[in-house]
Amino acid sequence: MSSDHIVGIDLGTTNSLVAYMQGEAPAVIPGEDGLNLVPSVVALDEKNQVIVGNGARTYLIETPERAVYSVKRLMGRGVEDIREELKLFPFRLADDLQDGEVLRIKIGERTYTPPEISALVLRQLKRNADRFFGEPVTKAVITVPAYFNDAQRQATKDAGRIAGLDVLRLVNEPTAASLAYGLDKNKHGIVAVYDLGGGTFDISILKLHDGIFEVVATNGDTHLGGDDIDNLLITIALDDIRGDLGLDVRRSGEAVQRIRKAVIEAKIALSSQASVKLDVELPGGKRYQREITRKAFEQLLQPIIDRTVGPCKQALKDAGLKPEQIDEVVLVGGSTRIPKVRQLVQDLFGRTPHTDLNPDEVVALGAAVQANILGGGSDVTKEMLLLDVTPLSLGIEVAGGVTDKIILRNSTIPASATQYYTTQVDGQTNVAIHVLQGERELARDCRSLARFDLKGIPPMPAGMPRIEVKFLIDANGIMHVSAREQRSGKEAEIDVQPSYGLTDEQVENMLLASFDYAEEDFRQRQVIEARREAETILAALAKGKKNEAWPELTSEERRKIETLEKALAEVKDGDDYQAIRNAIDALNQGTMRLAELMMDSAVSTALKGKAMDDTGIEEGQQAGHPVAKADFE
Repeated sequence: MSSDHIVGIDLGTTNSLVAYMQGEAPAVIPGEDGLNLVPSVVALDEKNQVIVGNGARTYLIETPERAVYSVKRLMGRGVEDIREELKLFPFRLADDLQDGEVLRIKIGERTYTPPEISALVLRQLKRNADRFFGEPVTKAVITVPAYFNDAQRQATKDAGRIAGLDVLRLVNEPTAASLAYGLDKNKHGIVAVYDLGGGTFDISILKLHDGIFEVVATNGDTHLGGDDIDNLLITIALDDIRGDLGLDVRRSGEAVQRIRKAVIEAKIALSSQASVKLDVELPGGKRYQREITRKAFEQLLQPIIDRTVGPCKQALKDAGLKPEQIDEVVLVGGSTRIPKVRQLVQDLFGRTPHTDLNPDEVVALGAAVQANILGGGSDVTKEMLLLDVTPLSLGIEVAGGVTDKIILRNSTIPASATQYYTTQVDGQTNVAIHVLQGERELARDCRSLARFDLKGIPPMPAGMPRIEVKFLIDANGIMHVSAREQRSGKEAEIDVQPSYGLTDEQVENMLLASFDYAEEDFRQRQVIEARREAETILAALAKGKKNEAWPELTSEERRKIETLEKALAEVKDGDDYQAIRNAIDALNQGTMRLAELMMDSAVSTALKGKAMDDTGIEEGQQAGHPVAKADFE
């Protein structure tokens, strides 16, 4: 076989899988035990040998200090990020951890970072693939939740690298699930992906536009999943055993493990049977026996699955959609096999969800489809889009000559992203959009791609217009940039080819320059942004001094404000960022009472029927505080 196998990997919170394209359809590669699912559990045995998967599960019960699970929740997060969640994680963190450090988790006598633990799971999946193909597999596509931020995505890439894999792409899990069903073959449509896994629930709304999946809304609950159903059934069983048999087996790891195994089997059986009998052998030779009907089971789990309704409704609201506007619904996660869950999803979205593929495997299968596309395709995928990445970040120039990145380098294309801006000058009717490519903080150090104007904006106070700038890159690398002022509907657009004329060497040189000058660039950006903020505050204060609230201040208060105003004016054009920052903070603090008086005056004026604009205070702005993000000059 070819040595260029590219596999698709679903690195899950509860279970992980590896898949490949088998002829015309994706298929999961089984492990040494013949099972497709590899539990995302890592343990160290008494000899400090690493154990991954089903073999590591027993350590969770018997020696929990030697095992770790659900580490995906910790990827790309620091100590300060998880303080509130620590009580929910039965892990031991390294004793010397400080804020800002990467987490380190104790397993036995050793410590590991979350990426290192994930790498151990990935290494097991790689071994499964190596054995299956009879040769090393080195390239992979790995899926991540749609809501993962840059740090979490980078941690996932790091885990792949540690495991000996070249991670060609990170694919959003809902996008992978949609790919598995071939929904990308449609040109347009809206897809809802309902993902109820073992430990987490996610709902994602995707908009399909010319073959591009755009995540328009995502919501969920990071502490809701099939584990909650299992734990509920275990608790009921333990209470039954204590009440009926007079045994308290909660501290017996072996007994709890047997009960857990029995209730999980019962839960699975109730998806296809009307009732099931539990029969568990307990310490002392006693047996726990009970019959559970599907009706009773559904009544027990109803409160758990009802917790998924709120996030679904919120995601629809965030996307500005009604359930009837959803074209397709995809189910992901083993818990969506439960008939009651499927009925809830059908009732919620008003359509029958896709159930043809195994919900435990659908994300990995989609990753395999993506891997196949990247590998050059087969007869099935050769007509599908060959996705590429942006070699350098793309963005626009904002006030002060600063670069605002909208699509980051290494983003998979097709891609789309939107940012919102406003004006900096009162009555501004024209906005110049300068499209840039590069990693430097200042526009002058980046490559200029295009310029166009958004004209005809109705004159408004600075900060009032809401300008939507949208970047859309198609499969051919052509970038469509549009700008639209939302209040008036005025818009302008341009097409650009961002990769045109750049060699690999030029791209590399631009990246190296961004590293070499990173510190100086950042310092200059800080100074520029501080100057802009200073100018905004001074302009707002000038208006405030014309307001009827100004004479209400005592002469001492007015004198103090003018002293602070003069101090800021003296330093704002200099290069000392800290001096400008300190002067801004001092003036902000010094004008708090003026801001309160102006607000009182504005409210009073509004109650008398006058327009807010007549008061000298702008919507969304208090004296001494800049408007939202300042815009282009």
